[in-house]
Amino acid sequence: MNLREHEGRDGYKVWLSSGELDQLIETAPSASAAIAFALAGRCGLRSQEVADVTPKDIKRTDAGPIVRVVGKGDKYREAWLPEDLMTQIKTAAAFRDEPDHFPIVQSQGDSIKVSTRTLRRWIADAAAELVTQTDDDAWAQLSFHDLRRSWATNLAAAGVDPILVLDVGGWNDLETFLDHYRGSYSPEAHRREREKVAWL
Repeated sequence: MNLREHEGRDGYKVWLSSGELDQLIETAPSASAAIAFALAGRCGLRSQEVADVTPKDIKRTDAGPIVRVVGKGDKYREAWLPEDLMTQIKTAAAFRDEPDHFPIVQSQGDSIKVSTRTLRRWIADAAAELVTQTDDDAWAQLSFHDLRRSWATNLAAAGVDPILVLDVGGWNDLETFLDHYRGSYSPEAHRREREKVAWL
């Protein structure tokens, strides 16, 4: 996990490694929360996009599974979707009463669309649990938007073309994208570079 102070306000930006993201998803307070965390951290969706995703938005293409979203500024995009997350969403949809055009992420026990406030509460609850489990107070700094930030940085660590990430992530301009994408090296990059130093 990497942290950097926000400019002009209190708190920190947080970048999770892929393993830490897995930890967070496993600590989610419900199956719906786990899907929400994965849509943000594995697909790069913004909180409102996560709240709006329906099973009908999940498609298989020649390039692989995607989730189609209309996000900020009514901008349409197709975000990459991991195979296991597609299966999880399709399974969840099969065991509910709502139609496929109804959002997949729901408040527990409610057949209503989840709010971004609920997403923030879920993250806060999972982060508090991880502070207890790991004895690492840095988890308390985690916000829902940090999942999107981590997604972009983890793609960078995997060597994905930055211009393609710009497109898939739905950033309007390169400067805004780079602020998120290159904001911090991934924890994996730190570990890889540390291994080059004999005395560390």
